[in-house]
Amino acid sequence: MSWALAVIALILVGYAVGVRRLSAVNVSAAMFFTTAGLLAGPVLGVLDLHLHGEAVKLLAETTLVLVLFSDASRISPRALRRGAAVPVRLLGIGLPLTIAAGAAVGVLVLPGLSGVEALILAVMLACTDAALGQAVVTDERLPSRIRQGLNVESGLNDGLCVPIFLIAIGFAEADEGSMSGRHALRIVGEQLGFGLVAGVVAGLLGVLALRAALHPERREAGWLQILPASTAAAAAGGASALGGSIFIAAFTAGLVFAWQHRVSRVEAAPVTYLVDETGELLNAVTFVVFGAVILGDALAHLTWHVLLYAVLSLTVVRMIPVAAAMLGTRSRPATLLYLGWFGPRGLASIVFGVILLDDTSLAGQSEMLLAVAITVGLSVYAHGLTAGPMTERYVRWSGTRPDAVAEEAPGDVSADVRPRWHRPVPPAGG
Repeated sequence: MSWALAVIALILVGYAVGVRRLSAVNVSAAMFFTTAGLLAGPVLGVLDLHLHGEAVKLLAETTLVLVLFSDASRISPRALRRGAAVPVRLLGIGLPLTIAAGAAVGVLVLPGLSGVEALILAVMLACTDAALGQAVVTDERLPSRIRQGLNVESGLNDGLCVPIFLIAIGFAEADEGSMSGRHALRIVGEQLGFGLVAGVVAGLLGVLALRAALHPERREAGWLQILPASTAAAAAGGASALGGSIFIAAFTAGLVFAWQHRVSRVEAAPVTYLVDETGELLNAVTFVVFGAVILGDALAHLTWHVLLYAVLSLTVVRMIPVAAAMLGTRSRPATLLYLGWFGPRGLASIVFGVILLDDTSLAGQSEMLLAVAITVGLSVYAHGLTAGPMTERYVRWSGTRPDAVAEEAPGDVSADVRPRWHRPVPPAGG
């Protein structure tokens, strides 16, 4: 741990200095940080972190708590209702089908996994991370419902997968006899219930505090930034004390805090800038650690079974459910291919893997972690390298087809849903 902080800080400085040049040559943030981690860890040996260390778990949990809260707090219900068709289909139909397909492929391709372990693996890899294909959600030439639909899907499916992940782990532990079925159900119920309670209470307190802080006589721009971060921390801390899930609490608190759009009439970007940027910073550090500690070791133990599963997970396991979800929308094959391919796996999958390692002792744990690492690693580079070229090609295609333009008519889902690594600077007045 002696040099870890200094090395990670230098990597962050290097990216901050060269971010524009890296973007110009189609190098995404996730690609840069993962590669830097690989070089600093397995190659040069200057990052001496350990996957079983408490520091890695704390980093992963804190990052996901902030990202879940941030994503949920920036959803505008009114705007979402105006353009909900794509994200509702992707989340309501595509997500369950993706999990089912991932579990089926896991049983067939990874013979060392039981059915319930394959289900856990499928849930871990069902979460998408739009930031890995940044051009997909930042290029305003794309039809709005496609661009924002993928972004909303990425922002919400992490939170939706958390309870499924917890339930699946409970069933797996009961199946392997590490605890009774009744005890497993009780623990899962407590994590879900107490997580929801802590999230609702913290979110309501955060909204009330925001309204009070916005009073003209008490308004202080700097401390307004503390409110969302404190709300997320209160939700996670309360859930932890009660025995609930800190992730469900953070996501629920973010949804409740999103009421600020209606109760305070203040834009989300200025108020949530600190929590957004802190989550972005920790997200970057997580990918450095992923490259240094997780991916490097996974590459050393790679098998053809795991590589095949990773490729299938990023292609047919995602693409076929997306195509099924979009039935009835008259979407062209080019649109279905674009939506299906850009479901990158990233932060949430990494964090779920760390939690699985530290909190469970399942028989197929090692193979599951290996599959997660290889899938995320492959996604970082495959989606990072193809985001720009495929977006350019899709924009040209849609621009030359009047029927495509009509089919994909713009419909802004939410101006407040923004991809990670693409944050606006708050106004000077806060």
